[in-house]
Amino acid sequence: MPGFLVKGTAALRRLARGGGLTLLWRAVLAAALVCGIGLLPWLSRTDPALTVLKARSSERDPTPGALRAVRDELGLDEGPLRLLGGWLSGLSRGDAGRSWISGADVLPSVTSALGVSLLLMAGALVIAAGTASAVCARTLWLGSRRRLGERTSGGSASAVLAALPEFLLAAVLASVVGVQLGWLPALGWYGPQWMVLPALALGLPAGAVLGRMLDDLLPGAFTEPWALAAAARGVPPKSLARQALRRCVPGLLPNLGLFVVGLTGGSVAVEQIFDIPGLGRLTLRAALAQDLPVLQTGTLALVLLAATAGVLARLAARWLIGPALRDGALHSQHRPGPPAPRTTPLLYAALLLAIIGLGLPRDPLALDTAVRLRAPSAAHPFGTDALGRDVLARIAHGALSTLTIALAVTAVALVLGVLLGMLPRLSGPLVDSVNAVPPVLAALLVTGAAGSGPWTPVLAVAVVAWSPLAAHASALLQQERATTHLTATRALGAGRRYLLTHELLPAVLPPVTRHALLRLPGIALALASLGFLGLGAQPPSPEWGLLLAENQPYVERAPWAVLAPAAVLAVLGALAVTAAGGVRRPRLPKRLRRSGAPSAGRSGHPDPQEPSSMSAPDRTPVLVSPTDTP
Repeated sequence: MPGFLVKGTAALRRLARGGGLTLLWRAVLAAALVCGIGLLPWLSRTDPALTVLKARSSERDPTPGALRAVRDELGLDEGPLRLLGGWLSGLSRGDAGRSWISGADVLPSVTSALGVSLLLMAGALVIAAGTASAVCARTLWLGSRRRLGERTSGGSASAVLAALPEFLLAAVLASVVGVQLGWLPALGWYGPQWMVLPALALGLPAGAVLGRMLDDLLPGAFTEPWALAAAARGVPPKSLARQALRRCVPGLLPNLGLFVVGLTGGSVAVEQIFDIPGLGRLTLRAALAQDLPVLQTGTLALVLLAATAGVLARLAARWLIGPALRDGALHSQHRPGPPAPRTTPLLYAALLLAIIGLGLPRDPLALDTAVRLRAPSAAHPFGTDALGRDVLARIAHGALSTLTIALAVTAVALVLGVLLGMLPRLSGPLVDSVNAVPPVLAALLVTGAAGSGPWTPVLAVAVVAWSPLAAHASALLQQERATTHLTATRALGAGRRYLLTHELLPAVLPPVTRHALLRLPGIALALASLGFLGLGAQPPSPEWGLLLAENQPYVERAPWAVLAPAAVLAVLGALAVTAAGGVRRPRLPKRLRRSGAPSAGRSGHPDPQEPSSMSAPDRTPVLVSPTDTP
């Protein structure tokens, strides 16, 4: 064999071992996504000429001559493959074509919109970082001073904040802070002042979710041997807290990368409310008008952003805990623990059931225009909406379908997330590609492929709902495989099946399940919001998301019509999070703990509920975090 062939084969093998197959898989997914978007008008079985004509001028009659002129101008008769090939050919020369609606060059428009969205995303990330810090500040303070026993299971405030929909928070901020109080501008994009309110609307819920996930990991880090030894040696609490953050943050970096892309392309509602010329609004308008050059270019920009964010997240994780991952020197953060208190979730469940029970006897469709937009009273405890319908009745009757479907989608997303999280080379590029698709576009693609029907919204949300759970599961599994107790168990002869069923899954399933429950209210809203696309629930259905959307224009005149369903949704979020606190890795039976090491579980972590029998001088003299392993 010639020498250059040998060298070429060796280079390909090195590329495959170094991620070449993953890069190829990522390119295939990006190409499939762009091709699917190019086929969108034909998949949806609509006439693209008619859609484009209506988008250009809604008053123009769609005569055969007008439709023929549009087809000839855009070359629609040549077929989707020829159009896609022409767009790709021009893109290779730096020309993304012209908009089918406005006729303007696509690349400058997408670049400008992307710059606006990136700036808004940066502001939202600053707000999210501050919110996450506030959520986990108490755990950091207690853990760095070895007082985790005083930590309560709480978290209701962050759960409520995480459950609030972005569009509702944006509407309240715009109407109250921007219009009524006049503290900050509410519309437009002309300077830093115009960025504050939309950044708050996007960053507060995202920060609450990240803060809850971080707060869930910190107790395990503070009970690792290095933390106990450092505290016994008198390491300052600030240094201990900083090392605990360094230990926990790598598990959140994949989800942080997803938030970066989601805040850039998925903030459609916030950009619409504040009239921001961002990429989310641009792709939404292009999707509804079937402006393929703009839609393809915008989606490709989001795919590249998702790939970049994913690579940066993995590099940051390697920088933080790379040596420990390489040497298998980590300790499991998911130790067996006692069951969480059940009083708080029972109280939230009783409150939710009481609301539903009071509203079920009432008629959710009864119209009475004489009492429209009435304030809460004895006859209407939650007030009435713009058509005089009882808000309490509509919330109660919408609860059954909303909660049942949301729970089913959450369960499916959890199973898919865990299964795909176990295959990081397959799921990593897939997660980035799925997350790069705006929710509206994902719904349109699913509708085009599967058709419109009662299960279309469920399929559309389930297609994208698994991606953050898969990213979380993959990051936790990577760290769990590098733990010392797993290495010891493998050395004792344990096989792959035993390690998977007795060590890896019991350690990873509880935190990923808690993450899934944290996203339950958001899934419920996402299902209902697809009604605006002609999918799923339509008026006068009492779906919770539709209740919020229908009453949003009247938030200034009748705030109770919006605050009531939002409050019930917040109760659902608090119930999901407090109930998720009970999803823990089971502790060993007392007889097993008495026969072995005192209060040590499989993962080797001391039980914080029992006093340690070791004095300070007997502790392992490790004064650095395991991430600093040479």
